[in-house]
Amino acid sequence: QVQLVESGGGLVQAGGALRLSCAASGRTLSNYIVDWFRQAPGKEREFVAGVNRSGSRTAYADSVKGRFTISRDNAMNTVNLQMNSLKPEDTAVYYCAVSDRVIFTARNTYDYWGQGTQVTVSS
Repeated sequence: QVQLVESGGGLVQAGGALRLSCAASGRTLSNYIVDWFRQAPGKEREFVAGVNRSGSRTAYADSVKGRFTISRDNAMNTVNLQMNSLKPEDTAVYYCAVSDRVIFTARNTYDYWGQGTQVTVSS
């Protein structure tokens, strides 16, 4: 049984930074594609960033390119999301999700989701 737990959310001022972590138990995260999503109240869930199994490929939404960095820490069995230069429009609940799919860019199937962590950016 796989369990995912997100951590690192909080309240920051615009221009600040946060590091989110997705920790796994029951399975090894490097066996899965890992994607981060976010959802703000009244809005659809949107893709934020993703990393392939080896960590050699990453993908980002246009809205976060140049500001967010996704990476793996295999020794800790985690995937991290470093968020810099935060903007009020980044405010949302952030979720990590893992997929056993073979196509990295096909964001159409996920096996497990975390509970989410709240990120609030004040102006």
